[in-house]
Amino acid sequence: MNLGNTLRDCGDTMLCPGSVLLPGGPQADIAVAVRGGRFADIGPVAEVASANGDLTRIDLPGRLLMPGFIDAHTHLTQSFGKSLVFGEPSEIFRRIWVPLEGSLDERMVYLSAKLAALECLRGGFTSAVDAGTRSPGHIGALTRAACETGLRSVVGLICNDIDGTAVVPDKASILAKAAKHLSAYVDDPLVHPSLAISIPEAATDEMLRTISDMAREAGAIFQTHVNEHLVAVERSLAATGRRPLEHLAHIGALGGHVLIAHSTLVTPHELNLLRDSGTAVAYNPVASVWKGNAVAPALQMAALGIRFGLGTDGTRADAFRLMDAAETLQRVSFGLSTGDSSCGGGWLWLDRATRGAADSCGLSAVTGEIRTGLAADFLLVDLDRPEFTPSYDLPWELVRYGNRDQIEAVFTNGRLRLWQGWPVDWDARSLLAEIRDVSSAAVANAPIRRIHPDSASFRELGHYR
Repeated sequence: MNLGNTLRDCGDTMLCPGSVLLPGGPQADIAVAVRGGRFADIGPVAEVASANGDLTRIDLPGRLLMPGFIDAHTHLTQSFGKSLVFGEPSEIFRRIWVPLEGSLDERMVYLSAKLAALECLRGGFTSAVDAGTRSPGHIGALTRAACETGLRSVVGLICNDIDGTAVVPDKASILAKAAKHLSAYVDDPLVHPSLAISIPEAATDEMLRTISDMAREAGAIFQTHVNEHLVAVERSLAATGRRPLEHLAHIGALGGHVLIAHSTLVTPHELNLLRDSGTAVAYNPVASVWKGNAVAPALQMAALGIRFGLGTDGTRADAFRLMDAAETLQRVSFGLSTGDSSCGGGWLWLDRATRGAADSCGLSAVTGEIRTGLAADFLLVDLDRPEFTPSYDLPWELVRYGNRDQIEAVFTNGRLRLWQGWPVDWDARSLLAEIRDVSSAAVANAPIRRIHPDSASFRELGHYR
């Protein structure tokens, strides 16, 4: 029997894996019934089988059925330039991302987003929050590409009225596009609209308030990058007399519908503002290592009850490595100096990469857990591996030993999307071939300005021979 073909063609089914990662932890002897793309019944195998006798049963010994990971912050149209930023100092958006994204035509946006979505799924992400493309007028190409791969996506529409995009429209145009975006995906099973301001200084206070309010009233999230780099904090102090998070609170733009990317440079007062307003944070540990000024105090956020999920910021789409980085940075930055040997106990990072991320991204009623009524977005992880043998504490083992090559199958809305790392219903090899043909020209035609040379040139300069 070819298990991949069986899973692809099964439709409504009853899955009986070796273990299921439920909200309370992993459990054996659990069956999961999937109907109409949702988890219809979850419980002891005998009980679920008795109640769902019409469903085909598929036994999956040695596999873990777990929620798909959720990338709380990424940039789907930056995949063409992903390795251009290695070694670059902070605020690369001004020198690399705005020029690159602004130069992409509709086809390039589609290809870039589809490549990024494929990488997300390969890394175990069944959902991703896109912070908004700076390519003017091509957001439909982005959403089409994500849907074709099967990635659930929260898609931000950038609403800057000062700076930070290739073209800055007038206020009336921005608000009209925002309203249209919020209403465009009512019946779409995979796309969830969102509104965004790239950074607070890229919009007037009036626009920040208006866009935040529009998102809240529509039941959507409002996204912005805040307190990520020292220079941005200093610019805010010079312009307003307040730090970025303080300024958002002052103008009334925070709230339970708001998702703040980064929040690495936060004062105790700003942590209280996040907690008291219910604002959520995307903790992006790999981005902090690669080009940040600091590490967000995620353990302190957890202790204060601040909502947060884990995000990649478009660095690398590997959910297991993301969890490992999240825990490692907290240990190195805070745990070692305080003698904290648990640093979240493993479970915290697994939770904030799944359920906690769903809550932060406005998706808690849709996905994030193996729970009756939610969308059947899940992974089958092969536990019959040396890394999981012997197994004593699976949540910790997933954080420390998990790897994307252990993901056997990726499902969204009850459909098999990837089997052993590759799509089952479209030709990814052809996509990669086309991208290899066109990406170099797309990058060359963009007015990108790098500061750091490539690795070979760096070596020739005499560094680290």
